[in-house]
Amino acid sequence: MNEPAPLSASLPEARRPMVRLFTYLAPYRGRLALATGASVANKVLDLMPPLLVGWVIDSLRGRPPGWISALAGTRDPWQMAMVLAGLSVVIFFFESLFQWLYQAGFMTLAQRVQHDLRMDVYNRIQSREIAFFEEHRLGEMLAMLNDDVNQLERFLNTGFNEFVQLAVLFAFAFAVMFPLSWQLSLVAVAPVPLILWGSLVYQRRIEPRYRKVRQGVGGLASRLENNIAGIHVIKSFTAEEFETERVRQASAEYQQANFDAIRLSAIYTPLIRMAIVMGFAGVLLIGSYWILNGKGNITVGELVLFAMMTERLLWPLTRLGTTVDDYERAKASARRAFGLLDTAPAIQDPERPELLGRARGEVVFDRVQFRYSRGRADQAVLKGVSFRIAPGETLGIAGATGAGKSTLIKLLLRFYDVSGGAVRIDGHDVRAVTLEDLRRNIALVSQDVYLFHGTIRENITYSSGASLEEVVRAARLAQLHGFVASLPQGYDTLVGERGVKLSGGQRQRLSIARAIVKDAPILILDEATSSVDTETERAIQQNLGTLIAGRTALIIAHRLSTIRHADRILVLRDGEVAEEGHHDDLVAKGGIYADLWQVQSGELVGVGT
Repeated sequence: MNEPAPLSASLPEARRPMVRLFTYLAPYRGRLALATGASVANKVLDLMPPLLVGWVIDSLRGRPPGWISALAGTRDPWQMAMVLAGLSVVIFFFESLFQWLYQAGFMTLAQRVQHDLRMDVYNRIQSREIAFFEEHRLGEMLAMLNDDVNQLERFLNTGFNEFVQLAVLFAFAFAVMFPLSWQLSLVAVAPVPLILWGSLVYQRRIEPRYRKVRQGVGGLASRLENNIAGIHVIKSFTAEEFETERVRQASAEYQQANFDAIRLSAIYTPLIRMAIVMGFAGVLLIGSYWILNGKGNITVGELVLFAMMTERLLWPLTRLGTTVDDYERAKASARRAFGLLDTAPAIQDPERPELLGRARGEVVFDRVQFRYSRGRADQAVLKGVSFRIAPGETLGIAGATGAGKSTLIKLLLRFYDVSGGAVRIDGHDVRAVTLEDLRRNIALVSQDVYLFHGTIRENITYSSGASLEEVVRAARLAQLHGFVASLPQGYDTLVGERGVKLSGGQRQRLSIARAIVKDAPILILDEATSSVDTETERAIQQNLGTLIAGRTALIIAHRLSTIRHADRILVLRDGEVAEEGHHDDLVAKGGIYADLWQVQSGELVGVGT
């Protein structure tokens, strides 16, 4: 079973990434075997020309292999040449056929794996706990979903086939050359140990450089994403030059990482070529000496075969650097992608979940303690908080910034798990039910409204499939319908990226409408009216009874007027329940809540005068 990893500022990495990649390919083993088999057959047939040329030369010189004269039924050179020409056509036909099969096979396989892996990585990211997103940069995750997955697709499309064909090349060449002359074969392959040693050294030195390249692209993507998302702040602070410099630094780091890899990869092929030519020249020299001196070791045709096969054997090794490059890039990408896939979320469904169904709406916090696991571990955010909300009751929560109000919501939604105590809905510990069962019973309106690029209707119905009538009803309750009706395209109006075409108040009201459409038994309003004007807030408050009718409601507010008519109000201070009661009782008590109310009502009076 996968164990949750501790939070870290860097993304998790797989220890044996390429082994993990081929384990992931198990469901595709049929397609992989077919493409690999076609590649092997293609390479064998591709290596036949040296043999054909050698056979033609010996046949024309009157020394044909026995099987050729037997196949032709004569030792006539012309007849044997015609047989070999026909054989060449057959060989090249099947070579082309198998090339089509392996190229189509690997391309199709690579695309299927790319799609499935991207979806698996996305689903894993989507299933991670909120703390994961708070600790990791968005750009790194986007780079993983795009660059890393695409790099693995390129490796499966071309790089893996290169390794297959190199293996076939060596096996076939040795099978052909050694029976003819083991001495000349040893001369031909003499540079191979040096080439392989050089490749291993190259691999060890290039791997950390490509790891830095992957880190660099993630850092650059994060910087670009942050700057584009924060363009309004950049412009308002006239910080264009400052941000340009920060992007330049991130881009320069990525560029330097690539330069470090390029310097090493560029020198590999020239050095390998010099080693290769020694084997090729040795074959020509020794073979020619044997023929000229009548040693009888090999024929002229066999010498030509040896020379051509040596060239076929050694020259592809000049691409070994590129192939190793592809391998190392894929390894770096697989390390990140499978590192994430193999790390279980810290917040998971229980093995034997209890069934919550549609909740009645009872919420209990039982001596809840909580502290963040990173950054603020020495500071308890909640210290033994206990309270109960009856089904259908409205609870207002007030307190200064940092008192722990929003943390209560995160624990109820199980964005985090409590450090001590328990949170229960209808008697069920939230850790004992599935996340889907829990969260479909809760509708959240957050102060940080996020809208997806699409229409107003699509954002209100978000994943619910609600009818237009339901959308209009929710928009009326949220005081949004009047605005939407004034638009030329009405509910089909595009809101833009993150709702950029709407004002803050309009986005807030749309978020309220979205929560109404969800029709969950528990409604959370977390500073839900913080971005609306006073008149709209008053209208929403007038409809508040309709909004929360039949629901348990938790309303967090800095504006105490928003929770004035709540059934009860909870006042938090330093992670503890400091006061509890109805608005009038708390004001009469003259405590923390009364002080906050007097400050806010006094400010309102000052504005009016």
